[in-house]
Amino acid sequence: MMKIGVQLYSVRDEMEKDFEGTLKEVAAMGYEGVEFAGLFGKSAEEVKALCGKYGLVPVSAHVPLDEMRDNPFVLESYAAIGCKFVAIPWLGESDRPGKPGFEKMIGDAAILGAFAKKNGMRLAYHNHDFEFEKIDGKYALDVIYETIPADLLLAELDTCWVNVGGADPVEYIRKYAGRVDIIHFKDFAGKKSENMYALIGVNDGQKEETVGDFEFRPLGQGLQNIPALVRAAEESGTEWGIVEIDSPSKGKTPMQCIKESVDYLKAIM
Repeated sequence: MMKIGVQLYSVRDEMEKDFEGTLKEVAAMGYEGVEFAGLFGKSAEEVKALCGKYGLVPVSAHVPLDEMRDNPFVLESYAAIGCKFVAIPWLGESDRPGKPGFEKMIGDAAILGAFAKKNGMRLAYHNHDFEFEKIDGKYALDVIYETIPADLLLAELDTCWVNVGGADPVEYIRKYAGRVDIIHFKDFAGKKSENMYALIGVNDGQKEETVGDFEFRPLGQGLQNIPALVRAAEESGTEWGIVEIDSPSKGKTPMQCIKESVDYLKAIM
């Protein structure tokens, strides 16, 4: 049965203020594992010990591509924590489809995938919506996965961004069955807007108030068909379903949002 974890970027402010206390609360909510987005100055040994203390599996980590390019050995720290996966979380403008650096990014990802494999981990790619730009009739996301073999790059599909990008996330999960060991469950409401990246901390000078009616929601409270996504993931061999809510909504705190999300998942699984 698929296990449930949370991307700790969802509660990044809480992690910065009280790293251990946040892990303790996440475990008490019923999450089985965590995906890191920074270690907030903690050593690999400290993080591993805290995960063990609260019975949390250190599933994976989002590590910026440039950080891995500059120092691939940073992956050894996450291996020491016990992470089975490490993911490319985001592409800067110059590395995106249609930009000069896109092909180099694919080559670098393959090299990093091999390095991760040597350290007992698997590299994954976490998409947004811009990978649904077409290159010679194919979505750029498919170009990435067709170019790099599955043993070097897994598909950490972000189901919200697949939907926002104009594709069916259920179909995409099934398309990459056997390669979606880890997946992001994310719900949303509203329509794609020009400045919606302000909600994920990439604002380019914009404020969250400028994103229109687009917002992230606790699971089961938005437009996504979460039961269908869960069913597709389980049937496709997904090991970990990761809850991610980049910004809270509906007047709730980040902790309330991830608590309602795990409760919903456990109720439908």
